Amino acid sequence: LHLSAVKLAELHSDLKIQEKDELSWKKLKAEGLDEDGEKEAKLRRNLNVIMTKYGMNGRKDSQLVDTNYIKDGTESDTLDDPRLEKLWSKAKTSGKFSDEELDKLWREFKHHKEKIHEYNILLETVSRTEDIHKNVINPSEENLVKEEILHNKHRELKEKLRSINQGFERLRKVSHQGYDTTSEFEEPRVIDLWDMAKSANFTEKELESFREELKHFEAKIEKHHHYQKQLEISHQKLKHIEGTGDKDHLNRNKEKYAMLEEKTKDLGYKVKKHLQDLSSRISQGLQHNEL
Repeated sequence: LHLSAVKLAELHSDLKIQEKDELSWKKLKAEGLDEDGEKEAKLRRNLNVIMTKYGMNGRKDSQLVDTNYIKDGTESDTLDDPRLEKLWSKAKTSGKFSDEELDKLWREFKHHKEKIHEYNILLETVSRTEDIHKNVINPSEENLVKEEILHNKHRELKEKLRSINQGFERLRKVSHQGYDTTSEFEEPRVIDLWDMAKSANFTEKELESFREELKHFEAKIEKHHHYQKQLEISHQKLKHIEGTGDKDHLNRNKEKYAMLEEKTKDLGYKVKKHLQDLSSRISQGLQHNEL
């Protein structure tokens, strides 16, 4: 796959979450609690996203390439959207951003690209399900259940599209005006969650509690970024030492690299699991709004 050390650690975290979700689903299925197959379909969709994200689905053009912002602050990777390419180009040449801010902005663009990619996978899944449903001749109770599944997927599509539109507007604003120093959050995933939380059916007390949790979540993400950078530096150093033939020096650095790799994997898993939990809570609040 030719994945970087950081990307391999991310893949490990994603697969660990997928494995845990699949074990939970098997218990539910054994108890007869997934009769409509919705949870199983979601698991397959999540696995499809992982395989596509890391170029494991057999399509050379589908991998979401890891960025090099750790090394040089910019990246030649395409954003697959002319509007995003134009905004990124304008931001890079505007002189409004420091190198550190450009790193942060690139992460926002990359995050937005991944959101669009996941939306397209879900859209394709829904379209296939609709085609199958239309070809059914005799309506039945099972088909009514499938209609409910389709309704839930359309609602999920609607939420993702709203998040994409909000995200693009934010990128457009930041690219033109620079970063707002009074902004409450900086991490793109946290900004997304906060924008969606403000639209959900939360009381003022619940929203304030959620705000505090997002601050802790953002600190966890920043810590993960720190270890990602240290892992990448350690990986580069290890490759350099391998060419010198100094075995003692090499063994010491291998131990440090292994420690950083394990810590990065562990933090990556915790960040993604926390993100999953927060997203689920917001989704429930948004669904309540529609009732």
